Amino acid sequence: MNFIQTRGYDKSKPQSVTFAKAILSPIASFGGLYVPEVLPNLGSEFLNKHLNSSYKDLAKDMLNCFEIDIDSDVIDEALALYDNFDDSLNPVPVVKVKENLYVSELYHGPTRAFKDMALQPFGVVLSSIAKKRNENYLILAATSGDTGPAALETFKNRANIQVVCLYPNGGTSDVQRLQMVTEDADNLKVIGINGVFDDAQNALKKLLASENFKSALKEKHISLSAANSVNFGRIIFQIIYHIHSYLELVRQNAIEMGEKVYLNVPSGNFGNALGGYYAWKMGLPVEKIIISSNENNVLTKLIKTGKYDLRGLSVVGTTSPAMDILRSSNVERILYDMFGDERTKELMYNLETNNFYELNDDELKELQHSFDADFCNGEEGKKYIKDTFTNYGYLMDPHTATCFKAYETCSNPDIKTIAYSTAEWTKFSPVIANALTGEIGTYDIEALESISKVASLEIPVMVKELFNKKIVQNTIIEKENIQEEILKFI
Repeated sequence: MNFIQTRGYDKSKPQSVTFAKAILSPIASFGGLYVPEVLPNLGSEFLNKHLNSSYKDLAKDMLNCFEIDIDSDVIDEALALYDNFDDSLNPVPVVKVKENLYVSELYHGPTRAFKDMALQPFGVVLSSIAKKRNENYLILAATSGDTGPAALETFKNRANIQVVCLYPNGGTSDVQRLQMVTEDADNLKVIGINGVFDDAQNALKKLLASENFKSALKEKHISLSAANSVNFGRIIFQIIYHIHSYLELVRQNAIEMGEKVYLNVPSGNFGNALGGYYAWKMGLPVEKIIISSNENNVLTKLIKTGKYDLRGLSVVGTTSPAMDILRSSNVERILYDMFGDERTKELMYNLETNNFYELNDDELKELQHSFDADFCNGEEGKKYIKDTFTNYGYLMDPHTATCFKAYETCSNPDIKTIAYSTAEWTKFSPVIANALTGEIGTYDIEALESISKVASLEIPVMVKELFNKKIVQNTIIEKENIQEEILKFI
């Protein structure tokens, strides 16, 4: 299968590329992204075939349907990393919380967040391609808290790979920050910037498109790629868990095969939601995809009004910081799928130059056919955390909590909902401790111990150990100095 470009063809790049090429060089013509030329049609036959399959077997067959140009043994090695999750037989548990609401827990990997689902295998795939080509790659990652730890974990000490991870200084939880700044592998560099996630992501995109930066790397015989979800190598692995979660509901006799469900996704950069959208288009029975946001609710406004309006806006710090994002990169892939490359190029140009675009009435109608949305503020989220734990015995993080409001406001209660839990409670413990006990001003380690006692839960070893590790990544810079700092590192 080949991959084509969301904003059309500028003649400086091939019109279409293979999967390997798309993940090695993820920015396409006119600053656009790569998307599959055609999505495979899986349908009921594929779903029935995998009703009793392991997660790895499901993943392998779905990747084969894309006909990606990656050796089978490399795919096997990549998928074997799911064996290191909490339960190798079921790396993504789906738990019933209340009537017709099920939570797909995507956080049972090494960094306790959903980014492991894609980045664990992605790291093997990309580094294997680099070794096979005898090329060296610099992988850039911009993170609002979860992509960074997962990228560093998967790429550390891999041959032919160096990684630079950008994060907003003060914009992550303590656990997320410690997961990054205690990484001591020689091929990793962590850089805190005085800014917000959008600043880090904008810098990443500019560097990926910068001929000057790529020339400087070329002098050192280094090529450039990215670990963010602008890279389709991330997205392809995110499609899988949507299919798995649906099959889990069938296995639990919660639904019959072919019955439609809602996919309720807490969204920042829209990669998780995009994976669900592609799964739907490939044959997964879906009623609608519900987008759950926090106070940075540009996606809610887009889906409700057709306006993507950033004029006068700045990122608001919230209790769900991984979603503190205004420019959601993967919306572009939805625009392309619905409206084509010329319209996508026009809309994205307007966003990049005017901080605004507006869909016409027909376009909005098409968007709303697939998506609905709502947002949940921090106080509402904490109430959902407390009430859900008190009444149902289920403990969730503040990102997952946003889904509970959208479940109430956007879904038909007679249709089952799969909500996606993107992080373990350990990643945002001060917020959860405050929700459960009212305590304020506690540091992560104190909040972790408080929650552990109240909820009778063990703090995972990989989290507890963070507080005794040496901090080795101390770089904090202004965003204007990112390129200079990266070139010093390499």
